[in-house]
Amino acid sequence: MAAVRVEAVLAAAEEQEAEKRRSITVEKELELEFDLGNLLALDRNPPAAAALRGAGPRREALLRALARDNTQLLVSRLWELPAERAGGAGGPLVARLPEPTFRLPREKPPPRPRPPTRWEQFARLKGIRRRKKTSLVWDEQAKEWRRRWGYRRAGGDPARAWLAEVPAGADPEEDQFARLRREKRERVARNELNRLRNLARAHRAGRAVPAAPLHPTGHQDRQELRRVARVARVSTASLGRFQPRLPKEPAEPPSRSGGKKRRFEPLLGNLAAERSRQLELLRDMGSKKPVLDITRAVNKQMRQEEAEAAAHKGKKQSQRGKRGRRQQRPGRSGKKSGARRQQQQKPAGGGTGGGRRKKA
Repeated sequence: MAAVRVEAVLAAAEEQEAEKRRSITVEKELELEFDLGNLLALDRNPPAAAALRGAGPRREALLRALARDNTQLLVSRLWELPAERAGGAGGPLVARLPEPTFRLPREKPPPRPRPPTRWEQFARLKGIRRRKKTSLVWDEQAKEWRRRWGYRRAGGDPARAWLAEVPAGADPEEDQFARLRREKRERVARNELNRLRNLARAHRAGRAVPAAPLHPTGHQDRQELRRVARVARVSTASLGRFQPRLPKEPAEPPSRSGGKKRRFEPLLGNLAAERSRQLELLRDMGSKKPVLDITRAVNKQMRQEEAEAAAHKGKKQSQRGKRGRRQQRPGRSGKKSGARRQQQQKPAGGGTGGGRRKKA
């Protein structure tokens, strides 16, 4: 075993320490574009293509060094912003970020606007504006500040008061407490009816309404059991990725919507497949001969010919029926009218000759 010199070990340790404590100054041919509001840095400098080919330690080291340099430049820009102490002199040092300039794309489409309720439509028609009220009001009876609505509100529930005022023009024999309780039940029922109407109107407008609860029953078909299992699986934060699977359950975790998950080709990695796809696309665009599905075209032509033949045959039969009815109607009517004339002219006692002799 060869002896290891102390100087070599110390030199290697110094190199490792220098690698860890690299300088904060980074030189770039093209200056990076920064969006400090989003903590974003865009590097326009092209990387070394020879070092990025293939997968190996050289490529990983280059990518790690590139990420380190860009992060260093971003952090250096953040230190140039005005900073202040949060929570007093002993608090952490924070910097105020400017407004973001780069518009990041959304992961999902924006939500649909909520359809206006019946009251909102009425308020818009009448020009009623919403005014914000304070949650606490002064109660003259209790001599204290109480909530405007809810439990122990100011004024209390009129139906539970010990004294009820008889309104003008009312029957003095009527129970005012029963009337107040009846009006309260009617208001609650009216509010519930309006709530159900709003839900039905939102459902017709295409707005998502909470689904019906899953009640277990004694007889459940396969589709219902599958739906219950899918809902239980996607209820977790990981969409059931780390949950134990059933014997015949697919390996791919289901989505929340229940549809098929779209798959996209990787942006980096298989360059040969991407080159072949691009060349095939350019070849199809440059060729004058159109790409035609012969089987589909022949089937479509056969269906059109059959439809035209059936329509032509039906038209001929309809014309033949009309012509036959036109020719038969005069003959039938003439025969019937001639027979009726003979029966009317024929005397009751004998033939035509007897009639003439009597006449002579």
